[in-house]
Amino acid sequence: MKNVLAIMHKSLIPPEGFKKEEIDRFKTPWVTEADVIMALKELGHTVTTLGIDEEITPLVASIKNQKPDLVFNMLEQFNNDPAMDYHIVTLLELHQATYTGCNPKGLLIARDKALAKKILKFHKIATPNFFTIKKGKKLRSHKGLRFPLIVKCASEEASYGIAQASVVHNLQKLQERVDYIQNELAQDVLVEEFIEGKEIYVGVIGNKRLKVLPAWELVYKNVEKPEKEIYTERAKWNEKYRNRKGIDHAKADISQELEKKIQKVAKKVYKVLNLSGYARIDFRIGNDEKIHVLEANPNPNISSDDEFAESAKYSGITYPELIKSLIGAGQKPNS
Repeated sequence: MKNVLAIMHKSLIPPEGFKKEEIDRFKTPWVTEADVIMALKELGHTVTTLGIDEEITPLVASIKNQKPDLVFNMLEQFNNDPAMDYHIVTLLELHQATYTGCNPKGLLIARDKALAKKILKFHKIATPNFFTIKKGKKLRSHKGLRFPLIVKCASEEASYGIAQASVVHNLQKLQERVDYIQNELAQDVLVEEFIEGKEIYVGVIGNKRLKVLPAWELVYKNVEKPEKEIYTERAKWNEKYRNRKGIDHAKADISQELEKKIQKVAKKVYKVLNLSGYARIDFRIGNDEKIHVLEANPNPNISSDDEFAESAKYSGITYPELIKSLIGAGQKPNS
């Protein structure tokens, strides 16, 4: 039994004495946090929660006074800045705390999508051709990339800023979407070739010895051309929109040979980007079955009904067992 300090955003701390049946999987914002806390308690651990948003002193005080055996890290940003997440982990390392999730270097590299893609290309791992535009800089051209293109925030996750309008088919629409991300979202821009095909996710757990989960597929049951669909913010979070398009996720409908190839690439991506603990690697598989890495997410959703946990469940790993494996893959001082 461990003394676990679970850190999360203040607004996502489940209310005292919450009940499982009170949780609405779409409307309750603290679903993941509740799932993890329940699993930790089911595993026999003592859990203390701590909300962190703009002040770091409480975390330092908790580590010094509570001396937790483990910090279960569920923070995705600090001071409303996702790019600051690796600083939290650096602080945990400075205080010799054992924690779950990825190391600071891996978080830093994966958060910078352009840098990560350059590293992948250096290692001859296929990823869509791309270019970036800094905030305040003008779009000069589409630099030889072939339409359709998809326009994204260069460092955000959880489909932030992605809508149907993100896929563009001409220079005018490209300019409009670049302007939106720069001016409305105040973000740097990543523009890459859009790959029509299946969207596949592969979870990876571990450090030196890696466990690769079954390939999981984003499914659109009620659309004519699912290969043209993208996982927008609405597709991810709007229940009515999901129902209308029949959006779901399931074991990837691909051959065993292709799945093994994708899993092999996932392991390579995990290693070359210096990831650790656990991560999800996102792919687009073209109609020619060519494997394209979209990005690596070292901080994936680990709620009990999301892709990561569902994939683990398919391979025979219960949710508490999954949380136990994430603890086992935690980063230990001087390791």
